[in-house]
Amino acid sequence: MSQPHRHDVLIIGSGAAGLSAALKLPAHLNIAVLSKGRLNNGSTYFAQGGVAAVLDETDSIEAHVSDTLDAGGGLCREDAVHFTVANSREAINWLLELGVPFTRNTPEQALEQHYAYHLTREGGHSHRRIIHAADATGAAIFDTLLRHARQRSNIHLLEHQVAVDLIVQPRTGQLGNRCTGAYVLNTESGEVETHAARFVILATGGAAKVYLYTSNPDGACGDGIAMAWRAGCRVANLEFNQFHPTCLYHPQAKSFLITEALRGEGAILTLPNGERFMERYDSRLELAPRDIVARAIDHEMKRLGLDHVYLDISHKPAAFIREHFPTVYRRCLKFGLDIAREPIPVVPAAHYTCGGVMVDQNGRTDLESLYAIGETSYTGLHGANRMASNSLLECFVYAQSAVEHINARLDTVVMPDQPPVWDSSQVRDSDEDVVISHNWDELRRFMWNYVGIVRTDKRLQRALHRVLLLHKEIEEFYSNYKVSPDLLELRNLAQVAELMIRCAMQRKESRGLHFTLDYPEQLPEALETVLRPDPAAV
Repeated sequence: MSQPHRHDVLIIGSGAAGLSAALKLPAHLNIAVLSKGRLNNGSTYFAQGGVAAVLDETDSIEAHVSDTLDAGGGLCREDAVHFTVANSREAINWLLELGVPFTRNTPEQALEQHYAYHLTREGGHSHRRIIHAADATGAAIFDTLLRHARQRSNIHLLEHQVAVDLIVQPRTGQLGNRCTGAYVLNTESGEVETHAARFVILATGGAAKVYLYTSNPDGACGDGIAMAWRAGCRVANLEFNQFHPTCLYHPQAKSFLITEALRGEGAILTLPNGERFMERYDSRLELAPRDIVARAIDHEMKRLGLDHVYLDISHKPAAFIREHFPTVYRRCLKFGLDIAREPIPVVPAAHYTCGGVMVDQNGRTDLESLYAIGETSYTGLHGANRMASNSLLECFVYAQSAVEHINARLDTVVMPDQPPVWDSSQVRDSDEDVVISHNWDELRRFMWNYVGIVRTDKRLQRALHRVLLLHKEIEEFYSNYKVSPDLLELRNLAQVAELMIRCAMQRKESRGLHFTLDYPEQLPEALETVLRPDPAAV
C-alpha cells in the first residue's frame, strides 16, 4: 500500500476558483490542484461572456448590488452581494496584473465609457459592466492562470485524478470532526490514493450534467456538493438551476452555448416565421433575466411544437459580428451557419447550479478545514437566479477570502495524523458496466422531464421515486466493484439529483429559476431551502 500524499492545501478542481486560490496562497506552501481529466476540461475554459465588475465611473457598487438583488428574486444574501461587488474592481485589477488579455476599447470608446477596456452589457444589468476577452473570456482567464501556476514550483498540477470522498477524522482534543484530505482515483494507474492535507478546498464546479441537455462540459457532475454532503455539510437552494436560454441546436454541436453577450449587443429572438416573441413576456425583451427568457422559449416551443427557436444578430454589420464574437462566428460556420447572414437555431439547456454547499464569507463549510468556492458553494450571491457574469467574479472574490482565512490559521493547523487507507480488498472488477451507462441515461432524462424548466408536485414525486431506486442500484454496484470514473460520477449525480428534488419539493411557490404549475405565485417571504445531513449517516 502506497504512502499517502501530503499537502498543506489540497484543491479539488482546476478552474477559475481553484487556480486563483492556488496562486493567492503563500509560495512556501505545498499545494496540490487536482483535475478529473485534463486541466482545461472544466467550465471556466468554455465561459464566453465575461466578468461583471464596477469599472466605469458612471456605474456604482450600489447599482450592481441592486441589479443582482433584483435578479435574485428576493433570495440573495445582501451582505454576500455587497461583499462580492465591493471587491470586484480589486479582482479585475489582479487579473490585469497577471496579464489577462481583455478586449480593449478604441480611443473613442474609451472616452465614451471612461475605461480602457471594452465593457458589454448582459441581461439584468443596468450598465455596461462586463469586462471580456472577445467571446472567449474563460479561455483567456484560464490560460493566464495556468501559465502562472506552472511557474510556481510549490503548485503541483495533477491531471486525471477523480476524487472519491473526503476524509473526515475527529478533531484532536476538540469537539466535532475535521476534513483531513481525500481519497482520489488515479485514472492512469487505476488505484485509489490517499491525499492528506491541512486544508482542503472544493472547487469542483456545478452539477448541470444531471440534465439531458446542458451547456456544461462532461465533468460538471456535482462532485464537490455530493462529497461535502456525505461528509456532513449542509447544502442550500439546489432547486435553483439556471437554464441558459440559447444553446446551439445542431445534431453535431455538443454543449455549445451562444453567449448572452449577443443579446446584449442587439440580437433578437424569433420564431421560425421571423416573428419576435419576447414582448409578450417582459418589457426588457431579450435583455430580461435568463429564467424569464428560458421559460419564454420553452413555452413557445411547447405551444407550437418546435424543436428550437432562433437568435438573430444578422442585422448588425458583419465586421462587428466577427470582431466581437469570433468564437461563436467560427463555431457556427463549422456547422454551415453564417451568423452574419442568417439566424442561429437555439434551445435552452442546463447551465448553472445556483445552490450548493453552504459557506460563510470566508468560504468555510460546516466541516473544520474544508472550504468550498465557486459554483460548488452557496454563498448567497445568486439567490433564486444568477445574474449574468457574476459567477466568475464570485470565483475570484471568494478564492481571496478563503485564502485570507487559511493564512490566518497556518500557525495553528497541523498536518493530520495518518489517515485511514483505502481498502479495495473486498471488491472485484466489474463485468456489468452497461448498468452504469443505462442508469446515467435514465437519471438525466427524468431530471430533464420532471425537474426541468417547469415543474409540478407529481413530476417531482416521480423523480424522487426513480432516484431512490437508482441509489440502491448504484450503492450495490459501488460496494461490490472497483470504482471507475463513470461510476463515481454517476454516484455523485444521483446524490445531487436527490438533493435538487428534495429542495424543489420543499419550495411551495414559484420564484426565480424554480417555476411550478402547482404554486405559480410567489410567497410574501423569501426563505432559503436548507438541507441537513442525518448525523447518523455521516
